[in-house]
Amino acid sequence: MTRRLDVRFDREMVGSLDRSESGGLRFTYDPDYLVGPAPRAISFSMPLQEASYDDRLARPFFSGLLPDEGARQRLAGALGISADNPFGLLEAIGGDCAGALSLYPPGETAPTSDEAGIELLSDARLEALIVRLRDRPLLGGEERVRLSLAGAQDKLAVCVDGHDIGLAKGGRPTTHILKPAIDSLDGTVENELFCLRLAARLGLPVAAVEMRRAGATPFLLVTRYDRTLAEDGTVARLHQEDFCQALGVPPELKYEDEGGPGVNQSLGLIDRATARPAAERLAFIRALIFDVLVGNADAHGKNFALLYRQATPDLAPLYDVVCTAAYPRLSKKLAMKIGGRNVPDTIRLEQWLTLVPETRRASRVLEGELRDMAERIGPVADELLAQLTDAGIRHDVLAAIRRVVETRASHLRRITDES
Repeated sequence: MTRRLDVRFDREMVGSLDRSESGGLRFTYDPDYLVGPAPRAISFSMPLQEASYDDRLARPFFSGLLPDEGARQRLAGALGISADNPFGLLEAIGGDCAGALSLYPPGETAPTSDEAGIELLSDARLEALIVRLRDRPLLGGEERVRLSLAGAQDKLAVCVDGHDIGLAKGGRPTTHILKPAIDSLDGTVENELFCLRLAARLGLPVAAVEMRRAGATPFLLVTRYDRTLAEDGTVARLHQEDFCQALGVPPELKYEDEGGPGVNQSLGLIDRATARPAAERLAFIRALIFDVLVGNADAHGKNFALLYRQATPDLAPLYDVVCTAAYPRLSKKLAMKIGGRNVPDTIRLEQWLTLVPETRRASRVLEGELRDMAERIGPVADELLAQLTDAGIRHDVLAAIRRVVETRASHLRRITDES
């Protein structure tokens, strides 16, 4: 028997996601939605049309709303659902996804910001929930929590008002993502805090982030760039999709070496999809430069996204930026190759220049971007480290990141000086 979920932009019916008896997925835009005043596609990979989209395109997009890898396996186990059943998982937790979509059984309506509830969390309650995330990612299926976030790391979407942190119930829109430390990697909270704030100080668009503690447990609070807060306190969803979703690539193939998006595919998507292709190409290249300088080898196709502030998207702010090079057991190979190379210290200027058109002007602009960021990042990093220390935020990983930054910046300065 075919099963169905309503797919909504907030409370507006957009279409339906169906699962056949064989497990195949099919997405169909609602006929009334298509003839409405301002219909918009849920994905660049699935433009507006009357015909249904079959499993080949529906599965990558909707699977991309779910957690990745081990987090998805643990969530599936806790819910008693197969990890290979994205429909069943979204049926359980699809009320508040990344972007503007919500998925509900037919006839069940999504709550507004004034409906359902928010449980304000004491430090002790919050600390207990963070521990609980290790067994049940996203708290899926518990305590009327119906939210889904992509990514391999354990995390929780919450509502934040000043110092208060609340647990949203029933699919109510959330405002922040809470990210505790990764068990197997020491200092990831301090690591990501430093990397995101360093990016912001260098002028890159990034998600706002702060570090807090619940008892002795540190965590990050990352402001959701896919949410807006009105003066009356109403939270509205902005749609977004990561590059894998926009290109119809399954999330398990997010790395370029496994068939995921590379730099050329990403630049092509930016050219075809965004409102300001030239500006967004430069923003994407700056992000690549920063990732190399800060030692983030995990910048794959799911860590870049399109954000739909208007009908035509822009490149979303940077998020999930961690210096993976600070951990010796993690791979040093970049998730996306630069000019065919993915080992940072083998990338020369000629590889970087493959990112821009073969014109003298484009080459000079890119060389200037490489040189400028390589020269500025060290002093800015030192100033940030001093301010974090004054704020009582200390960890050995920060010194390790600073060493990575110096090594990578020296390499970039050298290859640009040789030109």
